[in-house]
Amino acid sequence: MDLFNPATDTTSPAEARPLAERMRPRILSEFVGQAAVVGPGTLLAEAVRRNRIFSMILWGPPGVGKTTLARIVAGTSGAHFVHFSAVLSGVKEIRAVIEEARAQLRSSGQPTVLFVDEIHRFNKSQQDAFLHHVESGLLTLIGATTENPSFEVIAPLLSRCRVLTLQPLTESDLHTIVTAALNDVDRGLGRHRLVLDPDAADHLLRTCDGDARTALNSLEMAAFLTLARQGPTADGAARAITLDDVVQAVQQKALQYDKSGEGHYNLISAFHKSLRGSDPDAALYWLARMLMAGEDPLYVARRMVRFASEDIGNADPHALPLTMAAMEAFRFIGPPEGELALAQAAVYLASAVKSNSVYSAFGRVAEAVRKTGSLAVPMHIRNAPTQLMKELGYGRGYQYAHDYEDAYVPQQHLPDRLRNERYYQPVDRGYEKMIKQRLEHWRTRMGRGN
Repeated sequence: MDLFNPATDTTSPAEARPLAERMRPRILSEFVGQAAVVGPGTLLAEAVRRNRIFSMILWGPPGVGKTTLARIVAGTSGAHFVHFSAVLSGVKEIRAVIEEARAQLRSSGQPTVLFVDEIHRFNKSQQDAFLHHVESGLLTLIGATTENPSFEVIAPLLSRCRVLTLQPLTESDLHTIVTAALNDVDRGLGRHRLVLDPDAADHLLRTCDGDARTALNSLEMAAFLTLARQGPTADGAARAITLDDVVQAVQQKALQYDKSGEGHYNLISAFHKSLRGSDPDAALYWLARMLMAGEDPLYVARRMVRFASEDIGNADPHALPLTMAAMEAFRFIGPPEGELALAQAAVYLASAVKSNSVYSAFGRVAEAVRKTGSLAVPMHIRNAPTQLMKELGYGRGYQYAHDYEDAYVPQQHLPDRLRNERYYQPVDRGYEKMIKQRLEHWRTRMGRGN
């Protein structure tokens, strides 16, 4: 029976594949988003245009186009493409791929592009197995990872690859992808004449968290529900995918905010201002309102982490680690029990001593950097790893603080032009009161020292 029309059996071979796979871009011009990586004039776009591809690590969250990009790069180069999963393979399989690449080069002169999905799952010895063959040019390696390559990919392999960072797709990007899937007759859902209600589209785009695969999988399920519920129309009129269809497909309750997003931002604003206003009762109320409406709890947690630094800072240094712990507790326990950890953090933040001194100081520093540019580092605090640099005066005159009383020595650390600036101005509240007293003592000694 046809997935999209229970009354007939007309499923095409193409439609038997998931929608996300069918709609995968085939050429770079079809690729949506990631302009900083694939836009005109970028390194990768020029490499593809000139057929000068290179080994690379694609780093980014799920569903942003890592596998698609690897296939496009390999396809436009005319290379032999091998898709390799680090989850399912080991050194034995790596050696087989290397032998296959050698045979391919001997028989047809065709180079091999090896795409390793989840490359961070390979251990050191497995990653070592690629080194020589990437360096010799036998393999062009394209690795994909959701983890920071600096920590998960060995340094020798990393030095032989360029790291390209992909970002979560924007709602505008996802809207383009979803619209294309609804309209494409050959690969998408176009023959079913479906449209997304505006509130259904808003919910779908918000809940897929920048992940195109999730968006398309959810759209496909919502389309199935719509067609199963409405059945064929006599006049062939378009059928609307409703908010209820999308809610069932994504299994996440629609936020009880207006579709323009104003209600969403009004509630988070009320929550933030209740925390800042030291009102734990109001903070708990707005927290409950958001969570019961189906708001992403981790979105709320991220806002509280920001609040801990922006509005409390060093007045209560425990605020930030406690809030981070609450976020991790929610990830560990999940809803609904984990929501209590968020409530605990909200009450703590609302009840804590407030200071925006760090936030204000960072703003003043950022403005100074914009105005003054790249000022020279004072010679005495420069790094001097070589004899030449020492002879040039790097590090000369530096005073090691631990050699002095109270581990403090008056010396200049800011660039010459900014040497007398004071950006951080702690308040007389909470732990910052102690910080202020300590800094005033040191600054008095700094004045004597100069």
